[in-house]
Amino acid sequence: MARDKIVVVCGPTASGKTSLAIEIAKRCNAEIVSADSMQIYKEMNIGTAKPDLKEQQGIPHYMLNVASVSEQYNVSRYVKEANECIEKILAKGKNVIVVGGTGLYIDSLINNINFFEIENDFDYRKYLGQLAEKNGNGFVHDMLSTVDKSAADRLHPNDLKRVIRALEVYKVTGKTISQIQSDSIRQRRYEPVFIGLDYEDRSVLYSRIEKRVEQMIQDGLEQEARGLLNLKLSETASAAIGYKEMFEYIRQETTLEQAVCSICQRTRNYAKRQLTWFRKNSEINWFYPPKYQYNVQKITDDVCSIVDLKENNNEAEI
Repeated sequence: MARDKIVVVCGPTASGKTSLAIEIAKRCNAEIVSADSMQIYKEMNIGTAKPDLKEQQGIPHYMLNVASVSEQYNVSRYVKEANECIEKILAKGKNVIVVGGTGLYIDSLINNINFFEIENDFDYRKYLGQLAEKNGNGFVHDMLSTVDKSAADRLHPNDLKRVIRALEVYKVTGKTISQIQSDSIRQRRYEPVFIGLDYEDRSVLYSRIEKRVEQMIQDGLEQEARGLLNLKLSETASAAIGYKEMFEYIRQETTLEQAVCSICQRTRNYAKRQLTWFRKNSEINWFYPPKYQYNVQKITDDVCSIVDLKENNNEAEI
């Protein structure tokens, strides 16, 4: 039986994914499913660059605002809920565009990974966190390298949460997380067409990141962070880029200038990790906005020729 085709728009933060996905959706009668691990939170809008209703341009978006910052949200839940959204869209006779920069969410969804419950060992998790605090993230990452080199090569040392989880899984199950993930991959439910956005001149991407952070500050990131400060945040939400730094500023642990610089630096580092992740996917068709003079319509022309979707005419700029 033929699989339904879906378009996956991916790439680093601030690369223009949202604008492109919306333009594709406008042309091909599609709706959008987000694959962003921070935009799931209802209370986080400015700092996650979540598209508001005006930016969505009438295109229905799914997997935004599906959890509270106090909830522990994981990739297993994302895959389940995103699949439900995709089936709902397809049942309406519409096309699906998955867009986001969270590689783990995208790969798990597309590769139809069969997640199963693995027990937690919170004491071991706490122990590893203390080791990282004492000896540095690289120390714990080296521990992972000795038992699961594949996972260690895939994960950056600063992606401490997932490094610790990989070690925890190995301790609990006696199997590496790479082995478990490989064993759990099933036949794909959909036929994906991967579209990636990147910038050959990395300084251009970094400049876009800095401008976005400046805009977030102007839009009221500090006020949004103040509204979250007294809430009970999950581990993931409390460490979110932009909010963690603003919390430190609000507590007078740093200056606003230092907080903004830290947000920019962490975001640049995150973009590097995203690109490292996506570059391993040989199925991605890469597009470079500067070559199109940042005209999202021109990019969409070429994207539509690849995915063979019906077009209408619109004009936009990325």
